[in-house]
Amino acid sequence: MTEPTIYELSSPGRVGVRYPQPDVPLAELPQDLVRKDLPLPELSELNVIRHFMHLSHLNYSIDSGFYPLGSCTMKYNPKINEEMARLPGFAYTHPLQPIETVQGNLALMYELQEYLKEITGFDAVTLQPAAGAQGEFTGVMIIRAYHKSRGDTKRTKILVPDSAHGTNPATSAMSGYEVVHIPSDSRGNVDIEALRTTCDDTVAGLMLTNPNTLGLFEEQVVEVNRIVHEAGGLVYGDGANLNALLGIARPADLGFDIMHINLHKTFSTPHGGGGPGSGPVAVKGAFKEFLPGPIVEVLEEGDEELPPVFGFYQPTQSIGRVKAFHGHFGMMVRAYTYISVHGADGLRKVSEYAVLNANYLLARMRGTYKVPYDRICKHEFVVEGVWDDAPGVHALDVAKRLMDYNFHPPTNYFPLIVREALMIEPTETETKQTLDRFADVMLKIAEEAHQQPELLREAPHSTPIGRLDEVKAAKELVLCCWLPEQVKN
Repeated sequence: MTEPTIYELSSPGRVGVRYPQPDVPLAELPQDLVRKDLPLPELSELNVIRHFMHLSHLNYSIDSGFYPLGSCTMKYNPKINEEMARLPGFAYTHPLQPIETVQGNLALMYELQEYLKEITGFDAVTLQPAAGAQGEFTGVMIIRAYHKSRGDTKRTKILVPDSAHGTNPATSAMSGYEVVHIPSDSRGNVDIEALRTTCDDTVAGLMLTNPNTLGLFEEQVVEVNRIVHEAGGLVYGDGANLNALLGIARPADLGFDIMHINLHKTFSTPHGGGGPGSGPVAVKGAFKEFLPGPIVEVLEEGDEELPPVFGFYQPTQSIGRVKAFHGHFGMMVRAYTYISVHGADGLRKVSEYAVLNANYLLARMRGTYKVPYDRICKHEFVVEGVWDDAPGVHALDVAKRLMDYNFHPPTNYFPLIVREALMIEPTETETKQTLDRFADVMLKIAEEAHQQPELLREAPHSTPIGRLDEVKAAKELVLCCWLPEQVKN
């Protein structure tokens, strides 16, 4: 039996909200402004609350279940982060206040910059970008500005490996560059020979995701970066997969020049509802003056009696603002809290457990699911969601069937270099019991694919709405699933 809608629960005369008596004279609304055809439901407060609680339970969230979305790092968001972001001194301030009234905010931003510099090995950081994709755009625009400042205008290409993060080609094209794809070798690394033959004086840079979207560490990353540098190009590091490296490897030490950092992935700030994200960009010293500003700095050093005074500086060759004000400050508070709680040793353990969890799941699924690049993975791995002896079953069917077992599907059909890809990232926050339950279900689904393939092809069976025609749904939006009869007619 389906849950009754708020319209079906409506009864004339029921009131959910009672307004206090007005303390100003009443005035009649102009009748031509009053709509009489709005069939608004009449409900008690309790029914309204139950309606919205029911809707909330239909939403899938990290607080309610395992989220194995590869490349997204959907880790648990500790509640202490939320408490800190809601402190009045953070929540009720405004970026247009005089800087002497927001010294605590600026101190947090400055210390977060210092944390991110230490974690990544870079020399300067801007907190302004509002998401990873905007961080990418910022980084490539810095590459463009750097070459232009040197009068080097013949560099028109950005190299993007076929195992790179999915937004890299779009970022390069939006920045005015020609995108040149670099293939992977048999071990899932950048093909060194293909890179050598492509690198010339028209290459502006390489966008490299490490670990890549196969979940594999680039075994020749130092050599890859050296080849690009020898051709006069720069190397941009996509920071989407930083969760595998904390306290173990610093991208700047590996030869990267610029990278963005996803606070909403690695540092546990929420992804929720399409945002707000946060994608700070870190650079080596040679590119500091191209960063978007303003950037927090120490104006006066403190002493035993007085704290330091913080303010802003504007880089001299800045590419310009990429976000109003100074970025998503609430996300900065959450990330700062997460880093402070863990400390250096704790952050290293984050990556160690993320890698351990991924390899444990991979070991349990290996043999039942084909692993196209079968070696030790980092924080995530990719398998094929298809079998030659189970025709008609695809990765999408596996993903939809997972929903019947109350699991969120993993990332589907990415990276594109893997046939029927299922990209799985458990993160460090899941227990062995959760991983075992997920692995058991994945093995069960593989068995069903061979013995009862229709279960997969027709899945999901237990959700409020069955399988949708996703293309049609995107093109023909239906924003209301129920209408009263008088509106329908």
